[in-house]
Amino acid sequence: MSRPISSLHIIGSRRLGGAERFFIRLVEALVARGHPAVAVIRQDSPAAGALSPAVEQVHVGMRSKYDLWSAWQLRRLISQRRPDIVQTYMGRASRLTRLPGNSGSVHIARLGGFYGLDHYYRHAHEWVGNTHAIVDYLRREGLPADRVHYIGNFVPPGRVADAAEVAALRQRLGLAAPARVVLAMGRLIEKKGFDDLLDAWAQLPPHDAEGRPLHLVLAGSGGHSQALAERVAALNIAARTHLVGWQNDLALWYGLGEIFVCPSRQEPLGNVILEAWRYRIPVLSTRNEGASELVRDGDNGRLVPLRDPTALAAGILSLLQAPATERQRLVESGERCLNEEHSEQRVAQAYIELYEQALLRRQR
Repeated sequence: MSRPISSLHIIGSRRLGGAERFFIRLVEALVARGHPAVAVIRQDSPAAGALSPAVEQVHVGMRSKYDLWSAWQLRRLISQRRPDIVQTYMGRASRLTRLPGNSGSVHIARLGGFYGLDHYYRHAHEWVGNTHAIVDYLRREGLPADRVHYIGNFVPPGRVADAAEVAALRQRLGLAAPARVVLAMGRLIEKKGFDDLLDAWAQLPPHDAEGRPLHLVLAGSGGHSQALAERVAALNIAARTHLVGWQNDLALWYGLGEIFVCPSRQEPLGNVILEAWRYRIPVLSTRNEGASELVRDGDNGRLVPLRDPTALAAGILSLLQAPATERQRLVESGERCLNEEHSEQRVAQAYIELYEQALLRRQR
């Protein structure tokens, strides 16, 4: 199929987490390749300001999974636009999206987790999981195997923060020049395991063997923000722990960190791992679902057990103490994996090929 493929991409959340960032990246990548893609989002979504001006936006309320007015608006939009593909992201948008009876569109539901399928996803025509484990789950749950597809995520090229920017940030955080920084990022919610990370950090000495101060920087926001701040105080680690809130300039913060830690208890994929590889920083992760699929222990990163602060502390200390050549080897292997398996070109082309195949199946 040589003609451009038109698509509506629908997401109903109002935050800017991993799924939303991937939504933005994919829509922009399709438009850049000459395939007209429209972003259907809430007006109050942070994605509205983050999307490229080249991407058309349509705003629909999608205030809850029972929003019948929004369901009607989406149905009318699909009827009016008659796109080749309607792609939905996460439960709310997928539940509210029902194609008109005379529609020739293909509904593709993209899943980034092990979500319940009834009433939310089963009515789609095709399904995409962004890990092999999610694909296996969808097939076990009875979806037609030939219409369940694996396509991974990609992260955009990262700018390199210059030394002056990083030095200014270190000064703002009160970090003396020899201080070494361990970096973590994500939504501050229970499943991300940041309380395990704080417990691990409390077990580590305040200085390395050469006397250089060790500092933890945790960037993110979420429902556990206050609880984590209280835990920092209770563990008496406030002098070497920095909770800096949500950050959009990733390059600056990755430029600050010496190693990156993902302590998640549950992580279907782990976009933060891909981002760390993009910014060339060595990765230590717990053996959650996504990390176990992405990280080859000792090759492109290191893995430690779930929910085990003592093992996490030992892993952090071991990576900090590793020779610079070893950390560089992990960085280079991670970057190679990213470029070979999770590049924008590879992922965008996989979606375009899926669209072509799905349209042919729909026409039979």
